[in-house]
Amino acid sequence: MKRKTQKQLKRTTDPTQIDFKAKFDLSGKTIVVTGACGLIGRAFCEAIAQFKGNLVLADIEKANPSELADQIAERNGVKAKGFAVDVGKRSSVEALKVFVLEHFDSIDGLVNGHQNKTNSFFEPFEQYSDENWDAVVETNLKGTFLTCQILGSHMAGNGGGKIVNIPSTYSVVAPNQNLYKGTSLGCPAAYSASKGGVDALSRYLASYWAEKNVRVNMITPHGVWNNHEKQFEENFARFSPMQRLSYSHEVASALIYLLSDASSYVTGDNLLVEGGWTVW
Repeated sequence: MKRKTQKQLKRTTDPTQIDFKAKFDLSGKTIVVTGACGLIGRAFCEAIAQFKGNLVLADIEKANPSELADQIAERNGVKAKGFAVDVGKRSSVEALKVFVLEHFDSIDGLVNGHQNKTNSFFEPFEQYSDENWDAVVETNLKGTFLTCQILGSHMAGNGGGKIVNIPSTYSVVAPNQNLYKGTSLGCPAAYSASKGGVDALSRYLASYWAEKNVRVNMITPHGVWNNHEKQFEENFARFSPMQRLSYSHEVASALIYLLSDASSYVTGDNLLVEGGWTVW
């Protein structure tokens, strides 16, 4: 396989020499998205395809990533493939890497959009089981470790690439428990702990791989609307400076910046798309 060479940026003080629109173009790039069939994952994939990036949609088998890949490819005129993966299993992520390189010339980007919410995800802390804790941490944190190690190492050894991980507002601040009063929702400690690990891992890798031209950044969404119950929406509006939930397409717009050359001097950053939730 032909090794990628690091792209040299134009050395200039004259902004008229720069095509700023072209900086966002993803043509010819192959981006792997885990959790591709989820609420935010679908928006991620659609945005990448609209900017002409090729895609590997990776998700659990029952999500049927191949079907979504075919739809995105037909709608946007790009190459897209689906792959069933268990990100918590090394052998499965190794198989994902083999699949990508069989169908595409390179791996240019990795977006870790996977997460695990078990059937008893909202158990109170005092009763939270080992099984629940292990399942959440295995997917959210170990899964991100494995995809970064296996796919990120390939990029580091082949000219570079971009990694975007998804921690959480609750890896930045603690949950406001009043947000969940009168609702069936909550935020377990396992989620905060696993996402905090994603944040720390991302910062480590940003430094570790900087000289290899691998930029590692994060997007932190918050309160992404998904037909939430009315009481939750009302609670959220009271605590958010923008007084509303966000939408998945608002998160996806940030992704294009971090995957593209528009963010060529950005690494180790956590781009907060949370409506000012952590400002006050």
